[in-house]
Amino acid sequence: MNKELREFRRLERVCLEQAALCDMDLTRSGLLKVADDCRAAAEAIGARSPRGAFAVAVYALKHALSPTRIPGRH
Repeated sequence: MNKELREFRRLERVCLEQAALCDMDLTRSGLLKVADDCRAAAEAIGARSPRGAFAVAVYALKHALSPTRIPGRH
């Protein structure tokens, strides 16, 4: 599980770096969406750790209130 967590965090970081360098809006927004999905996956993996149901509840609340959502997406 640790390996998956690290890989999703690495992919998130790469997507954010590439989005920062991108000139095209559509490509940038796609990379930011993939980065957001990677972050959510990493947090879900982290929530499955032995911390239990409380961690899952915190994850759900954090995801719902996350400011990293792409504006205009529903």
